[in-house]
Amino acid sequence: MKKIHVLEAVSTMPEEFSVDELFEKLLILQKIEEGQRQVRQGQTYSEEEAKKKLEKWLR
Repeated sequence: MKKIHVLEAVSTMPEEFSVDELFEKLLILQKIEEGQRQVRQGQTYSEEEAKKKLEKWLR
């Protein structure tokens, strides 16, 4: 994660917030960045592949 993204995240927070709220926001941003990286690298599943992988949880 780049410092600019952390600064942007902090700047959008209310005047007072908890460390937990900030941590949660940064964690979400990190997960989004990771997902975008995976898409760029072609590390994705088709809908059918995803259904097969998740079949045991979707019953």
